Amino acid sequence: MTSAAVSAGVSSSPSLAVAPRCVLLAGGGSGGHISPGLAIAERMKAIDPGCRPVFACSQRPIDAQMLTEAGAEHVAIPAEPMSLRPRKLLRCMRAFVRGRAEVLRMIDRLQPSWVVSLGGFVTAPVVHAARARGVPVLLVNLDATPGRANRWVARRAREVVSAIPTPTIPGFARETIGMPLRRLALAPAEQASCREQLGLLPGVRTLLVTGASQGANSLNDFMLLQAQRDPKAFKDWQVLHLCGPSVSGGAARFESGYRAAGVHAVVMPFLHRMGLAWGAADLALSRAGANSVGEAAANHVPTIFVPYPYHADLHQMHNAMPLVDEGAAVLAKDAIEPEANLRALGEPMLKLMHDDASRRAMRARLEARTEPDAAERIARFLLGAGSFG
Repeated sequence: MTSAAVSAGVSSSPSLAVAPRCVLLAGGGSGGHISPGLAIAERMKAIDPGCRPVFACSQRPIDAQMLTEAGAEHVAIPAEPMSLRPRKLLRCMRAFVRGRAEVLRMIDRLQPSWVVSLGGFVTAPVVHAARARGVPVLLVNLDATPGRANRWVARRAREVVSAIPTPTIPGFARETIGMPLRRLALAPAEQASCREQLGLLPGVRTLLVTGASQGANSLNDFMLLQAQRDPKAFKDWQVLHLCGPSVSGGAARFESGYRAAGVHAVVMPFLHRMGLAWGAADLALSRAGANSVGEAAANHVPTIFVPYPYHADLHQMHNAMPLVDEGAAVLAKDAIEPEANLRALGEPMLKLMHDDASRRAMRARLEARTEPDAAERIARFLLGAGSFG
């Protein structure tokens, strides 16, 4: 067992001996890859308490933080994102070789019946090792535009399913099954109760601002400037702002900024129990990662989705388009600079904050949707109690 594995919270004791119905889930680097895997593992344990889901994750802190909080067995694999820059490419290849060797040892020890690829750069060495040992691979694609890693895995997987349609690559997956969502991502109580548990005022409309697990600097800076420039716009509203764990100045900078503007706000770097946040919200401003889109839809929260602006093709946009086309969400373009975002993001946000009828109509459309329990379906397949296609 490497030092990375030990630091990730996995013991090298004999408890890691072969267990029946072991499944290795590979993914990481962001909460969007970890959360669906946790949802699948959660349902597996509910169906068969004796099964053993084990995560092969990246060495990024967010992975260990989320998996440790969930009590999930995990090993951090040395892996690096692919790059065409010579030094980074060399580092990627070296990490691939080390990661593959470590996964081969894991597979020999754990004897998993399946490897589940959840996307991200950590999946390549895991899938390569699984193929070498003859372990079947299930790819669960989580984005409307499959990335390079998922396209590579798809050619090597026994089964390919997708959480959402893939309009840019028709026929990519055997079936579109919905987003696997953790139970912690679903509102656990009535709106007032969710607000109280988060330190919010129970009877005040709430705007949720989230850049997902890593936060979003452009959304953070925009919100602070919007509150300072037009605090009266937040009359009868409060803000729940998830700013990200590594933001400059930390949550305190935004807390003091809201306070100085006279806007009631609760600011947190990160929230594991995202169901509380969605349950508290009347409106959300959110990145458009597929997991965030799935959570907003499942919790019936009208949302302004803001795709990650540094992808040339703005491919996160495709994750949100089914809801936008149904009139259940709004799409806005991140102009990056705070001043420019006062118009690009501020105008649609303030319009919906002060248009109760539009928000009610959006929520009604979301409530009319049917959201399958994709995590349970995948879990049943992995445990031999279901199929796809």
